[in-house]
Amino acid sequence: MKLRVSAVQYHLHTIHSFEEFARQVEHYVKTAQEFDVDFVLFPEFFTTQLMSIGNENGEALSIQDLPNFTEQYLSLFTKLATETGMHIIGGTHVVRRNDKLYNVAHLFYPDGRVAEQAKLHITPTEVNEWNMSAGDSLEVFHTDKGTIAMLTCYDIEFPEIVRMAKAKGADVIFCPSCTDDRHGFHRVRYSCHARTIENQVYVVTTGTIGSLPTVDFMRGNFGQGAIITPNDVPFPPKGIMAEGEINQDMIVTADLDLQLLYEVREKGSVTTWRDRRTDLYPDWEAPTKLVIQ
Repeated sequence: MKLRVSAVQYHLHTIHSFEEFARQVEHYVKTAQEFDVDFVLFPEFFTTQLMSIGNENGEALSIQDLPNFTEQYLSLFTKLATETGMHIIGGTHVVRRNDKLYNVAHLFYPDGRVAEQAKLHITPTEVNEWNMSAGDSLEVFHTDKGTIAMLTCYDIEFPEIVRMAKAKGADVIFCPSCTDDRHGFHRVRYSCHARTIENQVYVVTTGTIGSLPTVDFMRGNFGQGAIITPNDVPFPPKGIMAEGEINQDMIVTADLDLQLLYEVREKGSVTTWRDRRTDLYPDWEAPTKLVIQ
């Protein structure tokens, strides 16, 4: 099974209406469509651009206002996915449930379905400044192009959750991200590489670029899209199938071959997934083994 993926290096700048936001999104989607892409990934928190629209006093909207755009957001991406026939990971958008805010990744299927994965690990800024809440369950998503997972930014820095996604059948991890400096960017990027080696999966990641001068905590962005592979003979030596130019407005596209993953898991230079020492350290299989015994 082969699939083509695109990662959007989304340029944040001040806008004045939802329609302006929609036009920018449509531009990226149509660009990916021209490359006959199966999946297109937008970054984490890219819908904070809507906060720059401001209120009647010319002040930026707050994070509490962002869920008010949810219906328009869902309608826009559902329309684009069905019209183009692509799977679109619409980055993340802040939603409100039971008076709590969640940072939620959305998968828009070509047939109009919408799947969700809330961010599971919340950074101190998200907790202290935006009062965000963490999701409490991990899902994988079955498509006609394979099984995927959506793990947002900080999530990828936790090996256990990616191992669980692989155990549930995910071959491709989509990681929308938003980092404001080089330190945060490289934490996420290096973690993506580690997860591909540990689990012999692909990781597709991207981040926001540009700035929102009126929106707190979105004034600085340092981002780059990349399609990352395990480090083994069938793949590029550095584990990078493709990557963008840092902090440039662009789309990064590459082809992924799932059969190569299956082959290296079985007879690669190393077989990290198969060679886990579950007799020495617990992993997702441990509770099942106890039940069987």
